[in-house]
Amino acid sequence: MSTRPGWVFYLSVILLIAFALLGFLYPEQLASGSQEALDFTTVHFGWLYLFATTGFLIFCIGVAMSDHGHIRLGADGEMPEFSYLAWLGMIFSAGMGVGLVFWGVAEPMTHYVDPPLGMAEPRSPEAAGLGLRYSLFHWGFHLWANFAVVGLAIAYVRFRQQRPGLISETFRSTMGNRVDGALGHTINILAVVSTVFGVATTLGLGVIQINSGLDSVAGTGFGTDQQLAILGGVAVVFLLCALAPLESGIRHVSNLNMVLAAGLLLFVFFLGPTDFITAALTNAIGDYFGNLIGMSLVMTPYTGGDWVERWTIFYWAWGLSWAPFVGTFIARISRGRTVREFVLGVIGMPVLLSAVWFATFGGSALYFELFSEARIGDAVTREMSSALFATLEYLPAPEVLSQLMLALIVLFVITSANSATFVLGMFTSKGVLTPSRLLRVIWGVLQVLVAGVLLLSGGLAALQTSSILAAFPFMVLMVFMAAALLKSLRDERRQMELHRALLQERLQRMLELYDPDAGGNKSDGEEEQSR
Repeated sequence: MSTRPGWVFYLSVILLIAFALLGFLYPEQLASGSQEALDFTTVHFGWLYLFATTGFLIFCIGVAMSDHGHIRLGADGEMPEFSYLAWLGMIFSAGMGVGLVFWGVAEPMTHYVDPPLGMAEPRSPEAAGLGLRYSLFHWGFHLWANFAVVGLAIAYVRFRQQRPGLISETFRSTMGNRVDGALGHTINILAVVSTVFGVATTLGLGVIQINSGLDSVAGTGFGTDQQLAILGGVAVVFLLCALAPLESGIRHVSNLNMVLAAGLLLFVFFLGPTDFITAALTNAIGDYFGNLIGMSLVMTPYTGGDWVERWTIFYWAWGLSWAPFVGTFIARISRGRTVREFVLGVIGMPVLLSAVWFATFGGSALYFELFSEARIGDAVTREMSSALFATLEYLPAPEVLSQLMLALIVLFVITSANSATFVLGMFTSKGVLTPSRLLRVIWGVLQVLVAGVLLLSGGLAALQTSSILAAFPFMVLMVFMAAALLKSLRDERRQMELHRALLQERLQRMLELYDPDAGGNKSDGEEEQSR
């Protein structure tokens, strides 16, 4: 089968270049048009984001705990390609590393200043508790379930059924050979466009955070011009990294990410307000599980507020738009894992690490705000991305911490963008595991162009808007993808049961034909009948 780019590649490139040109030529019109589309989507279909994401979580847990959980994503008995720690490191780095660093302080502090759904007085202890509870919720099981659904479907198709690792292939059990035609191409184009916007959103967030850090450390100033310059510098680095193989490129960078992130986490945990952090973590986990259902399905029809749209729906949409990329990348590194191991690893360990991260960094910021008369809340109100570096000023060695945190953000951005070039290359070269270097560079450039357009047309607000809009069509596809995966698993289960029944039937016939006590000879009656 030819792996040269086809219609999916060319049509996707045309659509994205057209968007980039429109954004560069008419940034204000793009911003206003996107906002109108966003308002329409959230007003009429906001409930669907909540139900779909909750449904994906239930689906993942059900599949993992069922009889399908022992199925291996590969040949029976095949060992995993990567060690467990390396596997988790790449999942975490390519998943939401940039977002955690950006929102780790910004989200709890924003909820502290402006409590969710007006459930507490601003800047009160109750608002602080709500800040950590909703941070854990937004970075918890629902978000990672989006990645798990796509990752599991692609890993099953690619390594269990030995078919190309394309989004369209996950629908073959329900759509048949129609996925080889225009319908399959449309599905893959939607996946490519959704991935580019999801990754561009993360690139934009990372660039904004880097800009804030450089302004804090070196006084470079904060604004669109600086962010575009940073985006260009980061692009050069990750495009060079994109030319390296997965094993020698992303793997080593992600391992460095994890070491640096773990070191910073432990430093703040033990040299910061440790007792407050552990108590806040315990309280937040209890609040999270105690209010999980209520937070999962909440809208504001009686007050007309937009908090759910600005936060929960944004996060679910961001996760959905990232799902083709993160899911495919996780599938690429999960060969040899069982279904149960895959689900528990993808929606279990990252959630625990996210909870510890928020409690450590967000909890420290809340402690300084509540008990040390810090002004972190005011810093968040002025510029959300400044929250992290404002918090580091109240910890030991703030200059060194700020520089290390800046390095961590850059590494996370490079890892995410580099991983995305592999995935986009796979999508547009018929699912090959190692797309050509030229293809990866092309997709790297397009990601940078889209991220630059979004920064020009509104910064953080434009990034959030693009995620929600790009995620909607792919969310609908994911519902049918989950159904197709379940059908494939059930079909395999039936085939295994049929195979087992045939073996038992053959064994029973052998036992009936041969008398075990006679050393394998036919019984007297059978001998007489044979004569």
